[in-house]
Amino acid sequence: MRILLIFVMNLFLISCQDNKTREKTNEGIENIMKSVQNDSTQEPTKADLLLTEKNIMNFLLDYGKKNKENTVRLTTDYGTIDILLFENIKFHRANFIMLTKKKYFDNTQFYRVISNFVIQGGNSDDRITLKKRQAIGKYLLPNDHDKGYKHDRGMISMPSKNIENPYKKASPFEFFIVQQQQGAHHLDGDYTIFGKVIRGMDVVDTIATVPTDKSDWPLQNIFIREIKVLKSVSYTHLTLPTTPYV
Repeated sequence: MRILLIFVMNLFLISCQDNKTREKTNEGIENIMKSVQNDSTQEPTKADLLLTEKNIMNFLLDYGKKNKENTVRLTTDYGTIDILLFENIKFHRANFIMLTKKKYFDNTQFYRVISNFVIQGGNSDDRITLKKRQAIGKYLLPNDHDKGYKHDRGMISMPSKNIENPYKKASPFEFFIVQQQQGAHHLDGDYTIFGKVIRGMDVVDTIATVPTDKSDWPLQNIFIREIKVLKSVSYTHLTLPTTPYV
């Protein structure tokens, strides 16, 4: 009888240990899955303030005062591109810095490439980019085209939303770089120029030559692996328009 009791007690202890082990294993798997999901999606945590047409201008005005950086570096599949953001295009500069710090641009693509014209980036065909946008908000930026800038080679501009947009307000998540040697001056007045390539036009030229489909999407995806903020630079040593900065 004593032997039977000992045998039953051992079975009970083994069962308890198995349950604890299973609980720890399941907990470990859940933690790993959460870690993998976080690392793979890199989705930002939802901000307290969801940006809208009503609050975006006040938000960017305040954000720009607190975040005065004006230089960023794009790391692409073909090399790096350094961009100077114009301080007098204050809403667009603040918006680009904000999206950079939120890591919105990381792993987006140059999705529209037209040789001897422009390369356009900031979007992709995956759901992660859409979720990032939804977490940030839904808004457009005003067309700020009267600061004396032209769509010269190397200028950074912001495309307009195509539908129901008579004032050509800009899509805040996307941008294009003028690659054409003579510039793309037929775009002047319709789109907001808010920066300039200061290093890496050879990378822009390389990207502009890749094969594309009929919609100008590269046959092989060209990723913007990362955009990061650099130490701000002075305009003093750069060739920029002579229009006074305001």
